[in-house]
Amino acid sequence: MALETLVHKDLTWINIENPTSEEMGYLQEHYPFFHPLDLEDCLSKIERPKIDEYENYLFIVMHFPVFDKMTRRLGSSQVAIFVGHDFLVTVSDGSLKPLVQDFTSCQGNEELRERFMGRGSNYLLYEVIDSLVDYCFPILDKESQNIERVEERIFEEDARKMMREISIIRRNLINLRRIIKPQIAVIASLERKDWQFLRGDMDVYWGDVSDHTAQIWDRLQDLREVIEGLGDTIDSLTSHSLNEVMKYLAIIAITFGSLEAISGIYGMNVSLPLADKPYAFLVLAGLMALLLGVMFIFFRKARWL
Repeated sequence: MALETLVHKDLTWINIENPTSEEMGYLQEHYPFFHPLDLEDCLSKIERPKIDEYENYLFIVMHFPVFDKMTRRLGSSQVAIFVGHDFLVTVSDGSLKPLVQDFTSCQGNEELRERFMGRGSNYLLYEVIDSLVDYCFPILDKESQNIERVEERIFEEDARKMMREISIIRRNLINLRRIIKPQIAVIASLERKDWQFLRGDMDVYWGDVSDHTAQIWDRLQDLREVIEGLGDTIDSLTSHSLNEVMKYLAIIAITFGSLEAISGIYGMNVSLPLADKPYAFLVLAGLMALLLGVMFIFFRKARWL
Protein backbone atom coordinates (compact mmCIF):
# COMPACT_ATOMS: atom_id res chain seq x y z
CA MET A 1 0.00 0.00 0.00
CA ALA A 2 1.47 3.38 -1.10
CA LEU A 3 0.30 5.12 2.08
CA GLU A 4 2.40 6.72 4.80
CA THR A 5 1.24 8.17 8.10
CA LEU A 6 2.91 10.85 10.20
CA VAL A 7 1.59 11.75 13.65
CA HIS A 8 2.64 14.77 15.69
CA LYS A 9 0.81 15.63 18.90
CA ASP A 10 -2.87 15.34 17.98
CA LEU A 11 -2.42 15.91 14.23
CA THR A 12 -2.19 13.11 11.66
CA TRP A 13 -0.79 13.61 8.18
CA ILE A 14 -1.50 10.82 5.69
CA ASN A 15 0.31 10.97 2.36
CA ILE A 16 -0.80 8.69 -0.49
CA GLU A 17 1.04 8.38 -3.81
CA ASN A 18 -0.41 6.72 -6.91
CA PRO A 19 -3.68 5.86 -5.16
CA THR A 20 -5.63 2.70 -5.82
CA SER A 21 -8.94 1.38 -4.52
CA GLU A 22 -7.01 -0.21 -1.64
CA GLU A 23 -5.89 3.18 -0.28
CA MET A 24 -9.38 4.59 -0.78
CA GLY A 25 -10.77 1.66 1.18
CA TYR A 26 -8.37 2.49 4.02
CA LEU A 27 -9.59 6.10 4.07
CA GLN A 28 -13.24 4.97 3.99
CA GLU A 29 -12.60 2.68 6.94
CA HIS A 30 -10.73 5.19 9.11
CA TYR A 31 -12.65 8.29 8.00
CA PRO A 32 -16.19 7.02 7.30
CA PHE A 33 -17.51 10.58 6.99
CA PHE A 34 -15.51 11.14 3.77
CA HIS A 35 -17.97 11.40 0.90
CA PRO A 36 -17.69 8.46 -1.54
CA LEU A 37 -17.62 10.86 -4.50
CA ASP A 38 -14.55 12.58 -3.03
CA LEU A 39 -12.79 9.25 -2.79
CA GLU A 40 -13.67 8.56 -6.42
CA ASP A 41 -12.27 11.96 -7.39
CA CYS A 42 -8.94 10.97 -5.84
CA LEU A 43 -8.65 8.17 -8.38
CA SER A 44 -9.47 10.45 -11.30
CA LYS A 45 -6.76 12.45 -13.07
CA ILE A 46 -9.08 14.93 -14.79
CA GLU A 47 -10.84 16.67 -11.91
CA ARG A 48 -11.11 20.44 -12.09
CA PRO A 49 -9.61 22.44 -9.23
CA LYS A 50 -12.25 22.98 -6.55
CA ILE A 51 -12.94 23.26 -2.85
CA ASP A 52 -15.92 21.40 -1.32
CA GLU A 53 -17.05 22.15 2.22
CA TYR A 54 -18.57 19.52 4.49
CA GLU A 55 -19.64 19.51 8.11
CA ASN A 56 -16.27 18.55 9.54
CA TYR A 57 -13.76 18.66 6.68
CA LEU A 58 -12.77 20.31 3.41
CA PHE A 59 -12.03 18.49 0.19
CA ILE A 60 -9.67 20.39 -2.10
CA VAL A 61 -8.46 19.51 -5.58
CA MET A 62 -5.61 21.53 -7.09
CA HIS A 63 -3.25 21.19 -10.04
CA PHE A 64 0.39 22.24 -10.19
CA PRO A 65 2.98 22.25 -13.00
CA VAL A 66 5.44 19.43 -13.57
CA PHE A 67 8.29 19.85 -16.06
CA ASP A 68 9.54 16.91 -18.13
CA LYS A 69 13.21 17.53 -18.99
CA MET A 70 13.28 14.83 -21.65
CA THR A 71 10.43 16.24 -23.75
CA ARG A 72 10.74 19.84 -22.48
CA ARG A 73 6.99 19.69 -21.95
CA LEU A 74 5.20 21.36 -19.05
CA GLY A 75 2.37 19.19 -17.76
CA SER A 76 0.19 19.21 -14.67
CA SER A 77 -0.14 16.98 -11.65
CA GLN A 78 -3.19 16.75 -9.42
CA VAL A 79 -3.23 16.77 -5.64
CA ALA A 80 -6.36 16.04 -3.62
CA ILE A 81 -6.47 17.15 0.00
CA PHE A 82 -8.78 16.23 2.88
CA VAL A 83 -8.37 18.54 5.86
CA GLY A 84 -10.20 18.50 9.18
CA HIS A 85 -9.65 19.38 12.83
CA ASP A 86 -6.94 16.81 13.52
CA PHE A 87 -5.97 15.37 10.15
CA LEU A 88 -4.61 16.20 6.72
CA VAL A 89 -4.68 13.70 3.85
CA THR A 90 -2.77 14.40 0.64
CA VAL A 91 -3.30 12.24 -2.44
CA SER A 92 -1.11 12.63 -5.53
CA ASP A 93 0.84 10.69 -8.14
CA GLY A 94 4.16 11.42 -6.41
CA SER A 95 5.50 13.77 -9.10
CA LEU A 96 5.08 16.97 -7.07
CA LYS A 97 8.53 17.39 -5.56
CA PRO A 98 7.63 19.99 -2.88
CA LEU A 99 4.93 17.74 -1.44
CA VAL A 100 7.22 14.71 -1.40
CA GLN A 101 10.09 16.70 0.11
CA ASP A 102 7.92 18.29 2.81
CA PHE A 103 6.53 14.95 3.94
CA THR A 104 9.93 13.24 3.86
CA SER A 105 11.59 16.12 5.74
CA CYS A 106 8.92 16.08 8.45
CA GLN A 107 9.45 12.34 8.87
CA GLY A 108 13.15 12.73 9.58
CA ASN A 109 13.37 16.12 11.27
CA GLU A 110 11.66 16.73 14.61
CA GLU A 111 12.18 20.50 14.46
CA LEU A 112 10.67 20.72 10.99
CA ARG A 113 7.81 18.46 12.03
CA GLU A 114 7.02 20.83 14.91
CA ARG A 115 7.11 23.79 12.55
CA PHE A 116 4.78 22.20 10.01
CA MET A 117 2.42 20.29 12.30
CA GLY A 118 2.69 21.97 15.68
CA ARG A 119 0.14 24.68 14.88
CA GLY A 120 -2.70 22.52 13.66
CA SER A 121 -4.09 21.21 10.40
CA ASN A 122 -4.91 24.65 9.00
CA TYR A 123 -1.29 25.77 9.22
CA LEU A 124 -0.07 22.45 7.79
CA LEU A 125 -2.45 22.95 4.86
CA TYR A 126 -0.97 26.40 4.34
CA GLU A 127 2.61 25.06 4.37
CA VAL A 128 1.77 22.36 1.82
CA ILE A 129 -0.02 24.66 -0.61
CA ASP A 130 2.50 27.47 -0.14
CA SER A 131 5.35 25.10 -1.06
CA LEU A 132 3.49 23.95 -4.16
CA VAL A 133 2.70 27.52 -5.24
CA ASP A 134 6.30 28.67 -4.68
CA TYR A 135 7.48 25.75 -6.80
CA CYS A 136 5.98 27.60 -9.80
CA PHE A 137 8.55 30.40 -9.56
CA PRO A 138 11.60 28.32 -10.61
CA ILE A 139 9.57 27.04 -13.57
CA LEU A 140 8.71 30.61 -14.53
CA ASP A 141 12.38 31.59 -14.14
CA LYS A 142 13.37 28.76 -16.47
CA GLU A 143 10.91 29.85 -19.14
CA SER A 144 12.06 33.45 -18.71
CA GLN A 145 15.68 32.35 -19.31
CA ASN A 146 14.58 30.45 -22.42
CA ILE A 147 12.91 33.60 -23.74
CA GLU A 148 16.06 35.64 -23.09
CA ARG A 149 18.13 33.11 -25.04
CA VAL A 150 15.73 33.37 -27.96
CA GLU A 151 15.95 37.18 -27.84
CA GLU A 152 19.74 37.01 -28.00
CA ARG A 153 19.88 34.54 -30.88
CA ILE A 154 16.81 35.38 -32.94
CA PHE A 155 18.79 37.31 -35.57
CA GLU A 156 21.69 34.85 -35.66
CA GLU A 157 20.24 31.34 -35.58
CA ASP A 158 18.32 29.50 -38.27
CA ALA A 159 14.70 30.72 -38.44
CA ARG A 160 13.29 27.19 -38.29
CA LYS A 161 15.23 26.46 -35.11
CA MET A 162 14.07 29.70 -33.51
CA MET A 163 10.47 29.01 -34.52
CA ARG A 164 10.67 25.62 -32.82
CA GLU A 165 12.06 27.19 -29.63
CA ILE A 166 9.33 29.83 -29.62
CA SER A 167 6.66 27.19 -30.18
CA ILE A 168 7.93 25.11 -27.23
CA ILE A 169 7.98 28.13 -24.92
CA ARG A 170 4.55 29.28 -26.08
CA ARG A 171 3.11 25.80 -25.49
CA ASN A 172 4.54 25.67 -21.96
CA LEU A 173 3.23 29.13 -21.11
CA ILE A 174 -0.24 28.20 -22.36
CA ASN A 175 -0.19 25.04 -20.25
CA LEU A 176 1.01 26.98 -17.21
CA ARG A 177 -1.75 29.57 -17.64
CA ARG A 178 -4.28 26.74 -17.90
CA ILE A 179 -2.94 25.28 -14.65
CA ILE A 180 -2.65 28.48 -12.61
CA LYS A 181 -5.88 30.28 -13.49
CA PRO A 182 -8.32 27.88 -11.73
CA GLN A 183 -6.14 27.83 -8.58
CA ILE A 184 -6.75 31.55 -8.01
CA ALA A 185 -10.40 30.98 -7.04
CA VAL A 186 -9.51 28.07 -4.73
CA ILE A 187 -6.88 30.07 -2.84
CA ALA A 188 -9.21 33.08 -2.67
CA SER A 189 -11.82 30.86 -0.95
CA LEU A 190 -9.24 29.73 1.60
CA GLU A 191 -8.32 33.36 2.21
CA ARG A 192 -11.87 34.67 2.63
CA LYS A 193 -13.56 31.96 4.65
CA ASP A 194 -13.11 30.61 8.17
CA TRP A 195 -14.14 27.12 9.22
CA GLN A 196 -14.91 26.09 12.78
CA PHE A 197 -13.12 22.76 12.45
CA LEU A 198 -9.86 24.48 11.37
CA ARG A 199 -7.92 26.24 14.11
CA GLY A 200 -6.04 29.51 13.93
CA ASP A 201 -6.33 32.88 12.26
CA MET A 202 -4.76 32.25 8.84
CA ASP A 203 -5.92 35.31 6.90
CA VAL A 204 -2.43 36.80 6.68
CA TYR A 205 -0.89 33.50 5.57
CA TRP A 206 -3.49 32.81 2.89
CA GLY A 207 -3.18 36.43 1.79
CA ASP A 208 0.52 35.80 1.22
CA VAL A 209 -0.23 32.72 -0.90
CA SER A 210 -2.81 34.73 -2.83
CA ASP A 211 -0.19 37.44 -3.49
CA HIS A 212 2.25 34.82 -4.78
CA THR A 213 -0.43 33.45 -7.10
CA ALA A 214 -1.13 36.96 -8.39
CA GLN A 215 2.60 37.48 -9.02
CA ILE A 216 2.76 34.23 -10.97
CA TRP A 217 -0.24 35.26 -13.07
CA ASP A 218 1.20 38.72 -13.77
CA ARG A 219 4.53 37.23 -14.83
CA LEU A 220 2.70 34.81 -17.09
CA GLN A 221 0.91 37.70 -18.72
CA ASP A 222 4.21 39.53 -19.28
CA LEU A 223 5.99 36.46 -20.64
CA ARG A 224 3.10 35.73 -22.97
CA GLU A 225 3.32 39.23 -24.44
CA VAL A 226 7.08 38.87 -24.92
CA ILE A 227 6.86 35.46 -26.61
CA GLU A 228 4.04 36.66 -28.86
CA GLY A 229 6.22 39.60 -29.86
CA LEU A 230 9.12 37.27 -30.62
CA GLY A 231 6.76 35.10 -32.64
CA ASP A 232 5.74 38.14 -34.71
CA THR A 233 9.41 39.01 -35.16
CA ILE A 234 10.36 35.57 -36.44
CA ASP A 235 7.33 35.63 -38.77
CA SER A 236 8.57 38.94 -40.17
CA LEU A 237 12.09 37.58 -40.59
CA THR A 238 10.76 34.48 -42.32
CA SER A 239 8.56 36.58 -44.59
CA HIS A 240 11.53 38.81 -45.44
CA SER A 241 13.71 35.79 -46.24
CA LEU A 242 10.98 34.37 -48.44
CA ASN A 243 10.66 37.68 -50.27
CA GLU A 244 14.43 37.71 -50.84
CA VAL A 245 14.29 34.21 -52.32
CA MET A 246 11.37 35.17 -54.54
CA LYS A 247 13.27 38.27 -55.69
CA TYR A 248 16.31 36.27 -56.76
CA LEU A 249 14.14 33.69 -58.46
CA ALA A 250 12.44 36.52 -60.36
CA ILE A 251 15.83 37.91 -61.40
CA ILE A 252 16.92 34.49 -62.65
CA ALA A 253 13.62 33.96 -64.49
CA ILE A 254 13.77 37.38 -66.18
CA THR A 255 17.43 36.93 -67.14
CA PHE A 256 17.16 33.50 -68.66
CA GLY A 257 13.77 34.29 -70.15
CA SER A 258 15.23 37.22 -72.08
CA LEU A 259 18.15 35.15 -73.36
CA GLU A 260 15.82 32.32 -74.27
CA ALA A 261 13.63 34.74 -76.23
CA ILE A 262 16.58 35.81 -78.38
CA SER A 263 17.82 32.28 -78.97
CA GLY A 264 14.28 31.10 -79.64
CA ILE A 265 13.70 33.72 -82.31
CA TYR A 266 16.88 32.76 -84.17
CA GLY A 267 16.04 29.12 -83.79
CA MET A 268 12.92 29.55 -85.92
CA ASN A 269 12.91 28.08 -89.42
CA VAL A 270 12.41 31.44 -91.14
CA SER A 271 14.65 33.98 -92.83
CA LEU A 272 16.08 36.41 -90.25
CA PRO A 273 18.71 39.19 -90.46
CA LEU A 274 22.29 37.90 -90.14
CA ALA A 275 21.04 34.32 -89.97
CA ASP A 276 23.11 33.30 -93.00
CA LYS A 277 26.24 35.15 -91.96
CA PRO A 278 29.23 33.20 -90.59
CA TYR A 279 29.61 35.62 -87.71
CA ALA A 280 25.92 35.40 -86.68
CA PHE A 281 26.75 33.42 -83.54
CA LEU A 282 29.23 36.04 -82.36
CA VAL A 283 26.70 38.80 -82.96
CA LEU A 284 23.99 36.95 -81.02
CA ALA A 285 26.41 36.17 -78.18
CA GLY A 286 27.43 39.83 -78.03
CA LEU A 287 23.76 40.89 -78.05
CA MET A 288 23.04 38.52 -75.18
CA ALA A 289 26.06 39.81 -73.23
CA LEU A 290 24.91 43.39 -73.81
CA LEU A 291 21.42 42.48 -72.61
CA LEU A 292 22.88 40.86 -69.49
CA GLY A 293 24.90 44.01 -68.81
CA VAL A 294 21.85 46.26 -69.19
CA MET A 295 19.79 44.06 -66.86
CA PHE A 296 22.60 43.95 -64.31
CA ILE A 297 22.81 47.78 -64.28
CA PHE A 298 19.02 48.01 -63.96
CA PHE A 299 18.87 45.55 -61.06
CA ARG A 300 21.72 47.34 -59.29
CA LYS A 301 19.99 50.71 -59.61
CA ALA A 302 16.75 49.14 -58.38
CA ARG A 303 18.78 47.70 -55.44
CA TRP A 304 17.70 44.17 -56.19
CA LEU A 305 21.38 43.14 -56.16
